[in-house]
Amino acid sequence: MITMPKLHDHDIRLRDLRILDAVLRDHSLTRVAEELDTTQPTISKVLARLRNQFGDPLLVRDGQAMRPTPRAADLIAPLRGLLQAADGIRRPLRAAFDPATSDRRFRLLLSDVGMILFVPPLTARLAAAGSRLTLEAVPLDSRHFEAKLASGAADLAVGVFPRAPRGLRRQPLYVDRYASVVRRAHPGLRRLRTAAGFRQARHIIVAASDTGHGAHETVQDVLDAAIAPDNVLLRLPSFVAAAVVASQSAGIATIPANLAHALAGLRLTAFRPPIAIPAIPVAQYWHERYQRDLGHRWLRQTCFALFGRA
Repeated sequence: MITMPKLHDHDIRLRDLRILDAVLRDHSLTRVAEELDTTQPTISKVLARLRNQFGDPLLVRDGQAMRPTPRAADLIAPLRGLLQAADGIRRPLRAAFDPATSDRRFRLLLSDVGMILFVPPLTARLAAAGSRLTLEAVPLDSRHFEAKLASGAADLAVGVFPRAPRGLRRQPLYVDRYASVVRRAHPGLRRLRTAAGFRQARHIIVAASDTGHGAHETVQDVLDAAIAPDNVLLRLPSFVAAAVVASQSAGIATIPANLAHALAGLRLTAFRPPIAIPAIPVAQYWHERYQRDLGHRWLRQTCFALFGRA
């Protein structure tokens, strides 16, 4: 049976164990520092303290990664059980939840599309209710979203994650389509609506890697297959930026249709792409251990009431 070390004049800090759990999961001090909003020297200091307390190196460097020792590998399951139990002990303290009086802060992991589509309606809903709740929109990075949800660094992630890991809950919100947008006075609009004209035009391509646009990786493959490299005007990691560039150039940007509608003020013309592009099943994701948290439940229900059309 795996046991925690005998302690003399100090106890192991719960926060230190959360950091150890994150490093055991991510194998990177840099990524864990980003996920937990701290610094790499702080992570190193915590690990040094834990090594002394456990009497074991716990993690050793293997190239760019940190690999667990056999002792640390044996600790993974009981450590996560301990952290879940600690969260369960704290949960009754916030069992009573009143959105009108609570000053709780909710953190949402959102892509640039989510920032535009979700934040304004949510903020308006809170303001209309006279709530003291605070929202914090955090940029969504598909490499780290699971760890942020598991650690409590974020409450919800909104997007598309085709390979969402076990331990996360998922609730579908809506299915979005893609639209192509060009500046309103674009001279070749009629031809752009044809497959041949679309392929021969200059395109602004959104690169999906790690941006939180999980489904767009497939769409990017479709566009790359349809459009010759010489016809790519620009590649960039933001749908919003792509739309802005399209509004001021001769390029075409292919973006989620709901975003195209929200950006109507840019004087864009939107049309259905003349090639087959998959739809986007947008959902909200959260960690299993917050399933019964009343404040968290209120947040999920509010998001579904505002955006759920599944």
